[in-house]
Amino acid sequence: MDISDSIKYVGVNDHDIDLFEGQFEVPNGMAYNSYVIIDEKICVMDSVDAMFGDEWIRNIEAVLKDAGNRKPDYIVVQHMEMDHSANVKLFADRYPDAKIVASKMAFTIMKNLFGTDFAGRQIVVSDGSKLELGSNDGDRSLTFVTAPNVHWPEVIMTYSEKDRTVFSADAFGKFGALDYDDPEGWACEARRYYFGIVGKFGANVQALLKKISGLDIQRICSLHGPILDENISYYIDTYNTWSGYGVESEGVAVFYTSVYGNTRKAVEELARILTDKGCPKTVVNDLAREDIYECVEDAFRYGKIVLATTTYNGSVFPKMKEFINLLAERNYQKRTVALIENGSWAPAAAKGMAALFDGCKEINFTESKVSIKTAVNEETVSALEKLADEILR
Repeated sequence: MDISDSIKYVGVNDHDIDLFEGQFEVPNGMAYNSYVIIDEKICVMDSVDAMFGDEWIRNIEAVLKDAGNRKPDYIVVQHMEMDHSANVKLFADRYPDAKIVASKMAFTIMKNLFGTDFAGRQIVVSDGSKLELGSNDGDRSLTFVTAPNVHWPEVIMTYSEKDRTVFSADAFGKFGALDYDDPEGWACEARRYYFGIVGKFGANVQALLKKISGLDIQRICSLHGPILDENISYYIDTYNTWSGYGVESEGVAVFYTSVYGNTRKAVEELARILTDKGCPKTVVNDLAREDIYECVEDAFRYGKIVLATTTYNGSVFPKMKEFINLLAERNYQKRTVALIENGSWAPAAAKGMAALFDGCKEINFTESKVSIKTAVNEETVSALEKLADEILR
């Protein structure tokens, strides 16, 4: 696939994978993206997952054949996570004259992974380093931008000024194979990907966005997901919102667990009340039955959330505890949180839920709290009305 006259796609699609990184459901597969830049020098951008080494090499060979049976001069290793680096040694063995371009820490990780750091073939780059691919200085140069902890510490990104293209490592990526036409567009699975994997490192993403703010970017080539070459400001603005923990969509997201259906009834009543009072969007999630990372992305998407759960072993129901821990691990902040608890004789879940947010910044708990004694009654509905009014103020 041609990205431009000089940039060719040599990545692969994975339709056999069920869990990405052993935890994220990917029913639409995954793309492991790799690119070849052709000029007087030829540069390969990143490798692919271990399962696809032969296919990747065949893709490279086809591009090299079309370019006049040439050999690659460089491979740039932007990220050492194994879905992108597993075949670096395969490449190095096949093309012994090619240099390997990476950050200093990336070469340390290569030594751990491959038993070699390719001494004698290294080109170590850092912020502002350049690699010339054209005959004249600056004719086609690649400029490197360090992106520590987006989302591993060794990450670099690469900017080709001539192509006005950023090779963005994992940033701006999404779940899904490239041959899957996602009807929901980029944002849905990119949001789940971002908050599931990168969400903790918002400050690092903010720092990166400042670094690249002065670049003329007309194309973003991520290591996962589609090539982005239209309305670039939308993707950058969206990443700015996500990494700044801003509110993306107006509305309320409700998350619940329910053992015998009574807490669910309370949540359904609250959703009805919120809608009747003019809430622009009410999203309800059953934590026991829905993809937990879909729930995580909704919690970050909206500015106001409601958590409703049963008291369990004198504390918080396990699925709710897991959910809040996932939020806290990702630096959840700048949100309004309302609590609903249920307990047949001694409701204690609200106190337990609130404690799980210790350490999270700028969490505003509503003054109203709803305690259910087993079943929903008129008193419960009145408390839900009061809670809805406070949420919507």
